Formats: sequence, C-alpha cells, structure tokens
Amino acid sequence: MKVRELTDWLEKKYPAKMAESWDNVGLLVGDDEKEAKHVFLALDLTEKTLDEALDAGADMIITHHPMIFGGVKKINNHDFTGRKILSLIRHDIQYFAMHTNYDVMGMADLSADYLELQNRKVLSVTTETEEGEQGFGRVGKLPEAMTLRQCGLFVKKALGLQDVRLYGDPEQNVEIAAVCTGSGKSMISDVMKHGADVYITGDIDHHTGIDTAAQGLAVIDAGHYGTEYIFMKAMQQKMKENFPDLKVSCACAESPYILI
Repeated sequence: MKVRELTDWLEKKYPAKMAESWDNVGLLVGDDEKEAKHVFLALDLTEKTLDEALDAGADMIITHHPMIFGGVKKINNHDFTGRKILSLIRHDIQYFAMHTNYDVMGMADLSADYLELQNRKVLSVTTETEEGEQGFGRVGKLPEAMTLRQCGLFVKKALGLQDVRLYGDPEQNVEIAAVCTGSGKSMISDVMKHGADVYITGDIDHHTGIDTAAQGLAVIDAGHYGTEYIFMKAMQQKMKENFPDLKVSCACAESPYILI
C-alpha cells in the first residue's frame, strides 16, 4: 500500500487539527508516494529504536513523540537528531508522528480502559465535535474503593510497571480517579475541579507532588514512559484490524531508566 493511504487513514482517525499548536505531527520525514509494507511502532525514535527498526526491515516508522519539535537549521552527523534523519533518508524509511492529536483521540480513553474507569468524563476539554467533548485525560470511578497504597499496586499491575511513586497518605481511601498520560502536572487544577481522590500521571516533580498532596489530592506518578508505552500495542492492533496485509511490529517495551 502507498504511505499516503495509511497516513490518510491516520489523519481521519486522529486529525492533526486536534494537536496542540506547539506540537509537530504528521509525516516528518519521507515521501508519501512510497510503498509501505512493514510499519514499526515506537514511543520515541531513539538511535537504539531506529536500529531495531532497521534490523526488522521496516520501511515506515510511526512514533507517539515527534523526533523533530523545533526548527532544524542543520542536518548532519554531528548530533543525534541529524544522524537519525540522515539514516531515515539513507534507508528510505518514511517517518510519521502522532502526539497530542493521539493523546486526545486515542490515549485518553485507552489509559482509562487500562484502569477500568467507569462513568468517565473528559478531564480537560479542548474542543467539541459531533461525537461530543474531546480533550486530554479522563475522570471516573475506579473498579472498587481502595486505599492509595492498593491503588498504586493496581496501577502498577495494570500497566505492567516496575515501580510507581505515591504522594499522599498510603492508607487514605480513593474511589474517583483522574488519569492523564505523559507529563500531566498542568492538569492538576482540572483534576481538583472534578473532585477526584487520586490523580494518575507522570513527570511529577518534588514540589508539585507534596503541594498537591497537601491540598488533599493524592498522586500516583507512574512515569512518562510508563503511562504512554501502551500506544504501541494499541496502534498495532488497530492497524492489523484495518490493514490485514500490512506487517506491523513494535519496539521492545523497555523503561528508559533502571532501578538499582
């Protein structure tokens, strides 16, 4: 199939207009008239991930986080971004990113599904479509009331993580949860407006964590990678359903840090 056939489908399902103004989504490197036979999915396009895609024989890579954010004035082998762009072009691999548009139209409900949230609502509304309100994150009831400690263990198991961090009294009861994947501290005011007991997100710094807990909102920091690597498996499943003849593989699910 042509790359543009796939990107047209992605654009229809996860429109670029749903992305934030600062974001950079779509076909970032490549030619959409090329043929796509093997798509490789990853959260980030690191040099290691690119090597994985090359070893797999992929001719197209799709990531959640864009490799290119700001303006690029030089493309050479002197920095890691330049090396990756040169490698993509040299190996004729087309590269596509779907970031905050996927956060709104895919990741928000996907993360709520993993946490089995019931009676869910949009956490932070960004727009309204024919299907209703759309935006970042979700708020809903946990499958059952539990302590913060139990909730932390529940999140850890649901997302298959090696660790999570808790802010708040581990024995306090929580029932209404909010979730926003990635870096979610900017949504804390929205979480409080919804009256959630616990907020599950990533990238919570020291002061944000203790200040939020002091205001009565417990926080579970499951990590940026830990809350978003689920993108790969979800996209692989949808692509296989819609393009059965297209080979789709994923980068190794591997935390970017290790605990010692």
